[in-house]
Amino acid sequence: MKVIVSNEIERICPEFVGACLEAEVVNTPYNEALWSEIETLGEKFREELTTESLKELTSISATRRVYRAFGKDPSRYRPASEALIRRVLQGKELYQRDTLVDLVNLASIAYGYSIGGFDADKFVGDTLTLGIGREGEPYEGIGRGMINIQGLPVYRDALGGVGTPTSDNERTKMSLETRHLVVLINGYDGNEQRVRENAEYIQTLLRKYAQSDGGNYFIYSPQGR
Repeated sequence: MKVIVSNEIERICPEFVGACLEAEVVNTPYNEALWSEIETLGEKFREELTTESLKELTSISATRRVYRAFGKDPSRYRPASEALIRRVLQGKELYQRDTLVDLVNLASIAYGYSIGGFDADKFVGDTLTLGIGREGEPYEGIGRGMINIQGLPVYRDALGGVGTPTSDNERTKMSLETRHLVVLINGYDGNEQRVRENAEYIQTLLRKYAQSDGGNYFIYSPQGR
């Protein structure tokens, strides 16, 4: 895949840095060892964070700032990473979907970045462009129906939107049949080292839980910075 960061993102967040990871995988309905990792991390976060202090994590605060800059209320359209960590801190159970979804959720919780996980065979074309959602642009969020993505950062393939930090699209979602995985990590805080660490953490999880060699990743940013 190729990933392009548009000028409209660069104007608001010139420091943006992302990672695109591609891997061949095998998905399963449930993995007990993975969920043990999720529960252990949840216990750690409940000792260290509150629902207010989590907003101060740079990975989350930077995403919220970009939402506000484009006129989107980050408390109404919460970035997925923030929503996941809030559930953990509130003592609510995370939704168990399948191993790939659960794995991506763990990686998002661990680093605070909103991460999109996609079945790459469902993309149209070989290029994704990160831009801003337009008024009236059709977008079906996973399990959410049609949502208003005006003002949200959105990745588009040749057909339309596939992912936002709030929700990925039904059209390109992962399933038990997914074999070609693409993961996108959104570093609106500009911390390339931490984004790389997050990508390498996902590679480790894929090796442990998805019968994968971990695949490969690359870093992308505005103007190839």
